[in-house]
Amino acid sequence: MQIYDIAVIGAGPAGCMAAIRGAQIGKKVILLEKNNKIGRKLLITGNGRCNFTNTAPLNVFLEMFGKRGSFYRDVFNKFSNHDLINFFELNGLGHKVEEDGRVFPITEKSKSVVDVLEKVLEEENVKILYNFCLKMIDTHENFFELYSTKNQIIKAYKVIMATGGASYRSTGSSGDGFIFANLLGHKITELKPGGVPLIVSEEWIQQLKGVTLKNVGMEIEYDNKHLTLTTRGNLLLTHFGISGPVILDMSHHIAEILDKYGNLKLKIDFIPEIKDDDLGLMLQADFQKYSKKTLKNYLKFHLPLRIIEPILSSLNLDPHKKLNQITKKERFILQNTLKSLPLTITGHLPLNDAFVTCGGVSKKEINPKTMESKLINRLYFAGEILSGCGRRGGYNLQQAFSTGYVAGDSASKN
Repeated sequence: MQIYDIAVIGAGPAGCMAAIRGAQIGKKVILLEKNNKIGRKLLITGNGRCNFTNTAPLNVFLEMFGKRGSFYRDVFNKFSNHDLINFFELNGLGHKVEEDGRVFPITEKSKSVVDVLEKVLEEENVKILYNFCLKMIDTHENFFELYSTKNQIIKAYKVIMATGGASYRSTGSSGDGFIFANLLGHKITELKPGGVPLIVSEEWIQQLKGVTLKNVGMEIEYDNKHLTLTTRGNLLLTHFGISGPVILDMSHHIAEILDKYGNLKLKIDFIPEIKDDDLGLMLQADFQKYSKKTLKNYLKFHLPLRIIEPILSSLNLDPHKKLNQITKKERFILQNTLKSLPLTITGHLPLNDAFVTCGGVSKKEINPKTMESKLINRLYFAGEILSGCGRRGGYNLQQAFSTGYVAGDSASKN
């Protein structure tokens, strides 16, 4: 039976890049994929536009992965965001840079990224075996045997596990890799959702599905502490709660706080550019200047139209009341609401609805320079299967491509 130099399990971004790099160095590589095509999850990233990296410098990349972000210093140095952009450019796919340094294919289509990977895999003569559902991994002194649920057997001297996380299971990220890694002796840290919408208890929010609150400030209150999420950001209201870039970026951190402290208070500042005292003076002047306006019409200056009546109803304020009829006490209530509207966060959507999985194979058991297991020689890990996750903005996909590249490079040289 043929023995491959490298078997890569999983044809997402990490697995494809690992296979490509191994083949570039001249190794005989087989790529094993449980679906009938590569890059299923890639196709839906960035709402189908695929924000594949970011222009941020190395220090920002490391910060985006939290306390243990320094683990990725070597892989980001060996295969950087600029290297990834050049890889696609050299293979005919240009790019565009948008807000906050987010990099997209010039076509704005995820399929373009997948097409490039398919093209390069073919050019480098990587054998792809589709519909291969892993059932068991046998370790021998010098090689591995990989068994599928259909009793297919693949032998390889080196194995790279790039099976992804446990979110969006319909794309093939079913968490199988964690089970096999654990069976091989690796510790799996707790799996939590990253990039996931949050659930709130206020019923009036349910009437406002699709409303975006632009450039609002946010603060989380828990256990007599405060966590400032950001000075500005867009918040999307949904039929169950809240979403949007700011929430998705911090949701893995918020989920940890929820697990520890229970329900949280989110306070929304609709006018973060104006200090509280200054807002009070402005409202006092405006109420005199626009004294004949109704409260609802005046608030159009500060709030989206659809949100005005539900908020006023929750405050027991009549939207048709004229400003010259508003009492001082009511004006203070309004001022506090504009600067600190409270919402109660009671939970988050399940892991399957998360963009990424936070948690996985413990990085303490992985060599950060090579992505090789410290427990089992010739076994490597790459991509979302690794513990932890970064914030949105192209950072997680860059991690997948970089760890895949280094795993493929190391497996080919050692």
